[in-house]
Amino acid sequence: MSQADAAFSERAFYLQEFRGRTLGVACPAGLLRDPDALASVVHTLARNDTRVIVISSRRAALAEIVGERIVPAGTPRLETSVWRQLRQSQRLGILVGGRRPFTVQCRELALRLGFFKLIWIHPQGGVRAPGGERLSFVHQEELRALLAHPRRIGRERRALLREVDRLLAGGIAAVNVCTLDGLEEELFTYSGSGTLFTRKRYIAVRDLGLDDFDAAYDLIGRGVRDGYLAPRPAAEVDRILASGFGAFVEGSHLSGIGALLPHDDRSGEIASLYTLTRFLGEGVGQHLVRYALRQARAMRLRSVFACTTRDRVGLFFERQGFERVSADDLPASKWRRYDRRRRRRLQCYRRELPTRRRRRAET
Repeated sequence: MSQADAAFSERAFYLQEFRGRTLGVACPAGLLRDPDALASVVHTLARNDTRVIVISSRRAALAEIVGERIVPAGTPRLETSVWRQLRQSQRLGILVGGRRPFTVQCRELALRLGFFKLIWIHPQGGVRAPGGERLSFVHQEELRALLAHPRRIGRERRALLREVDRLLAGGIAAVNVCTLDGLEEELFTYSGSGTLFTRKRYIAVRDLGLDDFDAAYDLIGRGVRDGYLAPRPAAEVDRILASGFGAFVEGSHLSGIGALLPHDDRSGEIASLYTLTRFLGEGVGQHLVRYALRQARAMRLRSVFACTTRDRVGLFFERQGFERVSADDLPASKWRRYDRRRRRRLQCYRRELPTRRRRRAET
């Protein structure tokens, strides 16, 4: 799969998720001196049958983004006025003003109108850890921990994060904070450019369904390009998808994939295990391995193995109870048509599974 195909697949995946939904974009007036970046994203979403409401305090800038469909925040019966405007156009501006903080007005509007998602444009982009690395995914408990240590964040950022907390508590499912330049990457790529805030740390692992195949196929291609996964012919990729499983955050964000492939010696291979960097802190890989082990026990396999060329991945498998073994210790079916040069670089790990007889002996 080419890089262009992968980018299209990511974009298409998110456009499908947003279709028929209402997204809010809160953008301070000072960031709209050059509205082209926002106008381009809004145009893309509107063509996708996604309703987009841009909130700002500069009418002229809003007009460049959404046209003349601009509703003052103080309009009587705002909800129905917005609804009627959106029946005529997929894009709309809401003009705020007065002395009340912009962040407070945006939060009130988002909760009142019930956005599917609110994207908050901020000049500093997403939140960063004390070491400087971007926190790309933060659930509400972690957000409140940040707010409890005000020295970690500036005064202005703290005010914004308080409003994000109130949005999540009020029922908004997700809030993205990013820069204007990073908006497209934040919305249309798995890695993002800012910080995604959600209510819960909720990860569910389940078998892949047909609607998940596009995103899973793209993750496999990304893993190959990054050097974590071995290239596979189309027939083997199809086998991975047909027997694959995924870890989903908040029920919709595919954060990692894997598959358990049985071999003829009653062993199983954990194949194409790959997780998105954005969700590394959520223990996605561990959830996927546990799911594979449950599958293996249900299939009454004797052992499960995995192979990698990365030291860090090898250490991960050791932490999951796997032991380093020689490639010769694995079933011969694993190496049919396998690249010899890659095999020489592989680290192989295996975990024995207790059989029913072994479990009785241990008890």
